[in-house]
Amino acid sequence: MKNIVYLTAIILGLVVSGCNPMEDIYDEQGPSEIEVLGEVEFTLTDDDYDDLDKNFGNFDSEEEAKTLLPGLLKSKYPAWGQGSSALVGYNLYVGSAEGISDYSGSDVYELTKTDYEAAGSDALGFYPNVDPKEFLGDILETEIDSPEEGQIVLAKYNQYINDPVIGLASIVDYDFVGSFEGWSITDVVGAQGWTSEAAYIQGNGFDGGAQENDDWLVSPTIDLSGESDVKFQISQAINYATDLSLMKILVATDYSGDVTTATWNEIVLTNTPAGNSNDFIVSEDYDFSAYDGLSINIAFHYTSTATDAGRWRINQMMLKTIGVTGATNQKGDYFVYTEGAWEPSSGLYYLSSADFNSMGTGSGQPGENDTFGSSISPDNYLGTFLKLKFPYAQEEDELIVIYDYFSSSSGAQRRGNLYTFGNGEWTGHQSVIATTLQFGLDNGVWVPDNTIRYTLASNDYATIGAALASKYPDAASSASNYGNFDRRVGNAAYWSNEMLAEAFAVLLEDLAPNAAEGQKYVFTFLIYNGSSGEESLALIKSGDTWILN
Repeated sequence: MKNIVYLTAIILGLVVSGCNPMEDIYDEQGPSEIEVLGEVEFTLTDDDYDDLDKNFGNFDSEEEAKTLLPGLLKSKYPAWGQGSSALVGYNLYVGSAEGISDYSGSDVYELTKTDYEAAGSDALGFYPNVDPKEFLGDILETEIDSPEEGQIVLAKYNQYINDPVIGLASIVDYDFVGSFEGWSITDVVGAQGWTSEAAYIQGNGFDGGAQENDDWLVSPTIDLSGESDVKFQISQAINYATDLSLMKILVATDYSGDVTTATWNEIVLTNTPAGNSNDFIVSEDYDFSAYDGLSINIAFHYTSTATDAGRWRINQMMLKTIGVTGATNQKGDYFVYTEGAWEPSSGLYYLSSADFNSMGTGSGQPGENDTFGSSISPDNYLGTFLKLKFPYAQEEDELIVIYDYFSSSSGAQRRGNLYTFGNGEWTGHQSVIATTLQFGLDNGVWVPDNTIRYTLASNDYATIGAALASKYPDAASSASNYGNFDRRVGNAAYWSNEMLAEAFAVLLEDLAPNAAEGQKYVFTFLIYNGSSGEESLALIKSGDTWILN
């Protein structure tokens, strides 16, 4: 005879340690004779989405959730049997506001030193009192070939926060925030090597142990014509390394796409990491004047062995010379090509580095790397930011906000949302909503189930008693008086299953007056059959009637 174990587990973040009572049951009874009737309620975690290969933490449709969740439930509750149920909370993607993808997926143009010179700036950025939009249209006209009507471009540039001063100024500056910045990878040996992270690039040959690797990261061609007394500087961190010579900074004047045929010269710095720390060390301003006036490529050459796999991180590399310098705000403006000219886009705002910094620069805050991410949600910041940024917003004002976003699974991106001002607050369009799906276990398969479970309260017995007093006087009176249903067959107050179905239909007139065809309810109620107990009964909506299921 099969043993049935009834298990109800409404899980809201439960941690269990020590002995597992289910293991004792299995030891005593044998796993083949145990059927667990379970009930669970939980919300998917990041790990659950990863297990389902849904790295964005949501489903694209309810149908996708119905397809993927049964497999997850089977792996979570392999011993559960017929009639078990699960209510699963999950995130459903319902779509971005109209027009967002036009901007988040647009082309990007980053201004160069030549562009700033064409705009009359003697520095690598616009001065504080300059309106960049007066120049950006003409710059795009010059630099973008054969634009199409309606084409959208984000023009990214630097603007000095204060008037710059004379000093060592950057002529080339790579910060590697969520991007390789156009540098190219050549993998010679190994499956590890260079990766792009949120705040730096990383060379790493460790994967369950030290692995052999030979990997190059080569810059785009850098034109130093017209430059003199150039300096090189890098910020880097090296950890877990024994032989620092396995990591080299190289420069070539004859690189043509093949690292093996170029003539590489090593840059040997004085101020370098010791090889056993995560701290970033900024090098001295290394004399790079040997390359004044030349076109060059710089390479980071990472190697590791089966016994030595250091981790090399780089978060900035600069070439500098005497010029104007100062702190800059990294900004961007959108332009659309309309009737033969580049015109500024209206009704949107692109977050600058100063905007991110205003939301906090500490660890885990937006200004740490000037980006949002899976652990730094824009929803937690942008409502307050916009309220401070636009204090005179009017009711029903709308603004598209575009921002940089970094995900470990998909790298650097631009994302955005439509924000609307109302009742004194900026509210973003909800592209992802939290919802639930209920599943039932039927013949070993988890299937979507619309069953609603309801446990009778004390006043429900009185409601039923009053409604059915004329039809079942003894049974109704007993239910009202004792707060239970008499299940003793042959007793004057006996409630049959059919009578109970009528009783619960009375409650459903208030609980679910507009229930759809096929809606299911399971009612749990108190009984008396010589002793007190509890039973459950299932009903389903069929036509206009609730019937036993």
